[in-house]
Amino acid sequence: MSISSREVPLRPLVGDLCCSPVLQGELRPAEALVLAGALKVLADPARLRLLSLIRSAPGGRATTGTLAEALGLTQPTVTHHLGALLRAGFVQRERDGRQTWYWVDPDGLEAIRQLLDPTPAAERR
Repeated sequence: MSISSREVPLRPLVGDLCCSPVLQGELRPAEALVLAGALKVLADPARLRLLSLIRSAPGGRATTGTLAEALGLTQPTVTHHLGALLRAGFVQRERDGRQTWYWVDPDGLEAIRQLLDPTPAAERR
């Protein structure tokens, strides 16, 4: 039975892999699938820009409309990209009336960082 990356919920599994750096040992098939899926989500220029725009926004939060305007993309396109980042655990959201606010989930980014670099966060600073 094969598993596609679309069938694997990335968020819980990426967090589970946080202490298993890629270069320190052999990845199990499920670990490789999760990591590849998470990196695939990040491998889109619009999504990387969204993360940087959200992090640099006042208070580290931004609305879909503000992000769409900054990127020069339609709101449905931005919503699609934000949905991928949300499912992968890289952003969180909160609805406020007709607006949806997004912020970067530090745990999602830290999980990827730890996968690639076994050095504890405290030692990297």
